[in-house]
Amino acid sequence: MIRRTVTCGALRDAHIGQTVSLNGWVNSYRDHGNLIFIDLRDRYGLTQLVFDREDVASQEKMDAADKLRNEDVIAVTGLVRTRTGGANPKLATGTIEIVVKDLEVLSKTANPPFLPDDLGKLPNEEIRLKHRYIDLRRPKMQHTLGLRHRVMQSTRRYFDENGFLEVETPILYKSTPEGAREFLVPNRHVPGSWYALPQSPQLFKQILMVSGCDRYMQICRCFRDEDPRADRQAEFSQIDLEMSFVRREHVMEMMEGFARRLWKDALGLDVPKFQVMAYRDAMENYGIDRPDTRYDLKTQDISEFAAKMDFGVFKTALEKGKDRPKYNSKKGVVKCIRVPGGADKLTRKVTDGYTEFVKTFGAGGVAVVKIIKGEDGQPKLDTGIAKFLEPLKAEFLAVTGAQPGDTILFVADAYSIATKAIGELRQKVARDMDMVPKPGAEGGPWNFLWVIDFPMFERNKETGKWVAMHHPFTSPRDDQMQAFLDADTDDEVTIEAIVSAGYDMVVNGSEIAGGSVRIHSQEVQSKVFKLLGMTPESAKEKFSFLLEALAFGAPPHAGIAFGLDRLIMHLVGTDNIRDVIAFPKTQIGQDLMTGAPGFVTEAQLKDLYVKNVLPEPKPA
Repeated sequence: MIRRTVTCGALRDAHIGQTVSLNGWVNSYRDHGNLIFIDLRDRYGLTQLVFDREDVASQEKMDAADKLRNEDVIAVTGLVRTRTGGANPKLATGTIEIVVKDLEVLSKTANPPFLPDDLGKLPNEEIRLKHRYIDLRRPKMQHTLGLRHRVMQSTRRYFDENGFLEVETPILYKSTPEGAREFLVPNRHVPGSWYALPQSPQLFKQILMVSGCDRYMQICRCFRDEDPRADRQAEFSQIDLEMSFVRREHVMEMMEGFARRLWKDALGLDVPKFQVMAYRDAMENYGIDRPDTRYDLKTQDISEFAAKMDFGVFKTALEKGKDRPKYNSKKGVVKCIRVPGGADKLTRKVTDGYTEFVKTFGAGGVAVVKIIKGEDGQPKLDTGIAKFLEPLKAEFLAVTGAQPGDTILFVADAYSIATKAIGELRQKVARDMDMVPKPGAEGGPWNFLWVIDFPMFERNKETGKWVAMHHPFTSPRDDQMQAFLDADTDDEVTIEAIVSAGYDMVVNGSEIAGGSVRIHSQEVQSKVFKLLGMTPESAKEKFSFLLEALAFGAPPHAGIAFGLDRLIMHLVGTDNIRDVIAFPKTQIGQDLMTGAPGFVTEAQLKDLYVKNVLPEPKPA
């Protein structure tokens, strides 16, 4: 085989007059009579080849060139010369071409289901995933794979420079309740026993801190048996980190430095110091704990004003849990968004659609009022609930800051429902009003912030039981420790008010990392398990090794995990996680290329002491 001496993206004017060899795929074929032009492609770029019927020594080679088609794999040797017909500025190699002297056809292709270029309309994703080996040849996908590689190398360099040890943790693991459904693996050596695939290496990295590792990192695979979505896969990668003898601010400083390094290495950008935002401020101003701060469209709690209105919808909402503390999830509130310019752009049809939109988040609907300029030149309330606001018009305008041309959108319900609904509505309105800038990868701004001071616990909507907002190994904030230790299981107000030492890193409205100070006290960890409804026996059964480790001299420690796939999504500018994973799965967890998951034989199941129990077929 002719072995390449250069790649298809390497040749420049300095190589003119040299004889070189290249290997690659036929990207395009053009027959101009005595001349055949072929663009040869590998992951480094394209080079134009010229086959001249008068210069090729062997007619056999020319006949072979005449039969080449897109995606054939070839090796060539030839002379580098200045490109005839003028340079092609779209190609890095656009000033040169190679006059081929020798050709070897390494592999002929069947008729491909699509061509791997980014120029025309791509086939549907199902076809691309089924033939992923072709899809990955596309220049965009090759760029993404290369960027992912550089991110991983930059990650390892940064944390190595800062004293972290890369340690692998087990994939075959013990089933532990960490929030999501687990993937289970049967163990044939102990019939009836099962491994679980790790949702994260959380417990092992804490054990490593107890073991004196001090600083740990790992680029690891994690598994959660959840329904996939645009930014989530059941099998994913994360950059996992843990540090000993630190508090929250130390971890945040280290990880902010990492993000700066990453954006500099990957994109050449200098990232400024991060904004820090408390969870309650995020929820009050944006209705979400990962706010997109690239546009200024804040939400506002106007419950105190709304209580003065003679409007039944608001009165009914405010009656809910009226004696509860301000941020209690069951307390009734009225929230609004002031949309500048909305009076012209948000039609009745659009705002009616907002009512249906917020219903998907449990809210009853959206009330609307427009502010227009009256005949006297003064602000006038129009449409929707204008008549209910009119008696309090001056106060309403003062409270909301509304101006002529604005639309005000209201949601009234229990705090948790209203906050969630109006937060989602805010994002939809921003899209409808063209307020969302281009993604950072397309030249838009990059807005980084830390969100801190999360509640430690929240109610599970289905079971009503307390669950950890981050995970059950998160410590209360230092000044909350005594209130936490004194809290009774039934003391809902106190438990809901306890603040954790957690922190999330957010970029352009997307959480890319989450972490916390961990519990290093056996007493505190046992109390968390108790509040989560675990008996001492069940806690010991599931977490005995952690509780035992904490009893033998555990240092204060804290950590964080970055979603590697989401990081790459931001850096390349896609909203589909499958675009940044070499071999992803579909929305129902299938690998269309390999056919996984598939069925296994009865003999295999027998070895594992497992039986298939298929659902009964539905009657016709």
